[in-house]
Amino acid sequence: MPKPTHLHPTDLHSFSRLATDAVAGLTDLVEAMHHNIASTPAPLGKTPAGRTRGITGFVYRSIRGVTRLVGGGLDAVLGRLVPLFGERQSSPEREAVLAALNGVLGDYLEASGNPLAIRMHLRKGGKPLQLDKAALAAALPNVGGKLLLLAHGLCMNDLQWKRQGHDHGAALEHDLGFTSIYLHYNSGRHISTNGREFAELLETLLEAWPVPVEELNILGHSMGGLLARSAWHYATAAGHAWPQRLKKILFLGTPHHGAPMERGGNWIDITLGLSPYTAPLSRLGKIRSAGITDLRHGYLLDEDWHGRDRFTKSGSHHSTLPLPQGVQCYAIAATTSKQVADLMDNPMDNPKGNLKNKLMDRLIGDGLVPVASALGSHAERERNLAFPQDRQWITYKTGHLDLLCRKEVYARIRQWLAEN
Repeated sequence: MPKPTHLHPTDLHSFSRLATDAVAGLTDLVEAMHHNIASTPAPLGKTPAGRTRGITGFVYRSIRGVTRLVGGGLDAVLGRLVPLFGERQSSPEREAVLAALNGVLGDYLEASGNPLAIRMHLRKGGKPLQLDKAALAAALPNVGGKLLLLAHGLCMNDLQWKRQGHDHGAALEHDLGFTSIYLHYNSGRHISTNGREFAELLETLLEAWPVPVEELNILGHSMGGLLARSAWHYATAAGHAWPQRLKKILFLGTPHHGAPMERGGNWIDITLGLSPYTAPLSRLGKIRSAGITDLRHGYLLDEDWHGRDRFTKSGSHHSTLPLPQGVQCYAIAATTSKQVADLMDNPMDNPKGNLKNKLMDRLIGDGLVPVASALGSHAERERNLAFPQDRQWITYKTGHLDLLCRKEVYARIRQWLAEN
């Protein structure tokens, strides 16, 4: 077994492509600022169109030409050298960096053919599973009929389900006899794109499962929960068999109605675009991936985003996808505030403290996802996902990633999965 490494030969090839693209992009940004300032427009208003001319334009064209020439040379040389070094095992640190990079730039990496783009796999112990009966039986010696699929969140990977020595999947295998399988995917792609591929992957998995499948359950953290809902939709539309085996979906801090951090990034783009002098800088905000912008409203389907400028501020025009029919759905929300359940119905007992915590729950929640969004609650009745009261739960003084390791969170997950 080769020793895990932080840097693979393919990484040099991949990062050289990114560096070339970054220099070209930065050159375009600087030229746009130069052009706008030279045009002396009004402080607020329409941004002048076009590029710089004359000697100035020649300089910028030369920089882009040299960048393409150098980048092409590096691409050709490294492309020939990489195969000579052979395959390497990836270290957890490298896996974490790649997951974060894919979360931010994953759609671009895929579109540009960059080897750093993560391909969707089902994994166990960080290793891809070959989806045929013999290979699965060999890779999973204790395989059973109770299947648990774990889907990670944005900028994360399957190895990061283990946090502070605890892994929900491994613990549920030990306590309840599940066979846990982990989804590994490029979280920078559109949620609907990943959802459709996830649906097909699950269909292949169940067809190749070495023993009869008694039940299928999904545990989704953050974006992983949105993928589960999207996958169920596309699977039922395609007539797949696995939705009939799906018994329960547990959502951990899933932003069913969007995440305010992405909305904040969108406001920054709009503000920078108000002035011709700062408009080129708004391009930096548009580096973020399709996966991130889908979180603005919790987009799950192609029609939610197709044909729209995903960086333009607009209301949520997509229709609400209901929870999967015939599936028991559970939602766990977290908040960094202290528990004030005894004050919620009696705000006059401590109006300042109650208001403060309600504000934290509404705006901050677990640091990324507000409580209402995680519980699928919405002021508009038709958008409310209406989780049954006994299938909702809030954990206090808990951050978004703490949902992966808190004992009380695991106890709740175990309880729900053990219920008949």
